[in-house]
Amino acid sequence: MTTANKVHAQWSSRMGFVLAATGSAVGLGNIWKFPYMVGDSGGAAFVLIYLACIFLIGLPILVGEWLLGRRGQKNPIHTMQQLAADNHRSRVWVLVGLGGVLAAFLILSFYSVIGGWSLAYIKDAVTGNFSGQDGDGIGAIFGGLLASPGLLIFWHSLFMLITIGIVARGVTGGLEAAARTLMPALGVLLVLLVIYGMTTGGFMDALAFMFKPDWSQLNGGIVLAALGHAFFTLSLGMGIMMAYGSYLGEDVSLLQSARTVVIMDTVIALAAGLAIFPIVFANGLDLGQGPGLIFVTLPVAFGNITAGWLVGVAFFVLLTFAAIASAISLLEPVVEFVEERTPLSRMGATLVSGVAAWALGILALLSFNVLSDFTLLGLGIFDLLDTLTSKFLLPLTGLGVILFVAWCLDKEQVRQELGLDIYDFSLWNLIARYIAPIGVLVVFFANL
Repeated sequence: MTTANKVHAQWSSRMGFVLAATGSAVGLGNIWKFPYMVGDSGGAAFVLIYLACIFLIGLPILVGEWLLGRRGQKNPIHTMQQLAADNHRSRVWVLVGLGGVLAAFLILSFYSVIGGWSLAYIKDAVTGNFSGQDGDGIGAIFGGLLASPGLLIFWHSLFMLITIGIVARGVTGGLEAAARTLMPALGVLLVLLVIYGMTTGGFMDALAFMFKPDWSQLNGGIVLAALGHAFFTLSLGMGIMMAYGSYLGEDVSLLQSARTVVIMDTVIALAAGLAIFPIVFANGLDLGQGPGLIFVTLPVAFGNITAGWLVGVAFFVLLTFAAIASAISLLEPVVEFVEERTPLSRMGATLVSGVAAWALGILALLSFNVLSDFTLLGLGIFDLLDTLTSKFLLPLTGLGVILFVAWCLDKEQVRQELGLDIYDFSLWNLIARYIAPIGVLVVFFANL
C-alpha cells in the first residue's frame, strides 16, 4: 500500500545535507578501519593510492546515487522502479534499489554490535579498567565482553535505542540535527587527540609513516586494498546516499557537495591516523594489529600513560559519535521505504525497522558465544552478514548505480544537472562509463 499523500521531507540547508552525508561516510570506517589499513599496508604509499582511487571511483558513484535519489524523490526501491520506467529500461534495475536497502538493513544489524563495543569501552575507560593492563589483560577484557551474551545485548540495545531515537525525529529534526551536533563534536575531539599526539614523542614518526611514501612496499595487494576502501568509505551501495539525495532540492550542486564530502571524509580519516599512530609509535605498539588496534592495542597505551583514562574516554566517545552518525544513515533508507510503502507514521516506520535490525543484531552477537558453533557456508552469523554485504551487495549495487547513470539516462540532461561544459562532461563520461565500473569490478572479483 503506497501513501502518496505523505509529504516528502527536504533538507533545510545544503550544509545540513553535507554534514549528514559526511557523518554517514565517516563512521567506524575512518576512525577504526582506515588507520589499521594504513598500518597493514605500509603507510603513505597506501594513502596516496587511496586518494587517487576515491576521486576516480568513490566520487562519481556518490554523485550518481544523489542524482538518482533527487530525480526519484522516493525511497531507493521505488526510485529505481520509476526511473527505469521513465527511461524505458528493464524493471530489473529495481534490484539496484532493493540491493541498497537490503544492504543497509543487514549492515546496521551487525554494525550496531560494534557500536555497542565502543559504548562499553567508554565505561571501561571511565572506570579505569585499562589502568596498568598489558596486552593479555586488555585481550581478556575484550574476550570477556564477546563471551557475555548479556553484556553484548545490553550495549547493542543501548546503541540501537539511540539510533532509533534520532531517526524517528525525521530528516531535519533527527538526521540533520544530529549531524549538526555530532560532526562538530567529532571534529573537536579529533583536534584534541591530534594535539595530544603531538606531545607523545611519536608524532614525527607518525607524520613520516603516513606522508612519506615508501614505494618499495607498493604491490598489487596494497592497490586493491586502497581501491576497496575508496569504494566502501563513502557509504556507497547501501541505498543511503540515494535516500539522502531524495531529500535534496534542485538548487544544490551535486559535484560541489560531493567534493566537499570527499574532502571532509578524507581529512577526518587522516586526522584519525594522526591521533592514533603517535600513541602507537610512542608506546612501541604493533602497527599491524588489524581491528585489534582499536579494541586491544590502544587501550594498553591508555592504561599506561599519564591521564590515559581521559584520553581513552575522549577516543571512545569519538568512536561512538562516528558510529552513531553512520548508524542513523543506515537505518534511514529502510525507514523511508517502510514509511512510503505502508500507512505507518515516521515513528512507527522507525520502530518497525529498528526493532527488526536489533533482532537480527542479537543473532549476530550470539555468534561470538552461545551460537559460536552454528555456521552457514562455513561462517558464523556475524561474519556471514559482513561477507554477504561487503563482498556482494555493496559492490554490485554500486556498480548498478554508476552503470544506470552513465548508460541509461539521457546524457544531455545529466550534463545540465551536473552543470558541466562539454569538455568536463566528456571527462566525467569517461570516468563514469569505464573507469569507475572497472574499478568496482576489480574490487568485486578481488573480494571473491
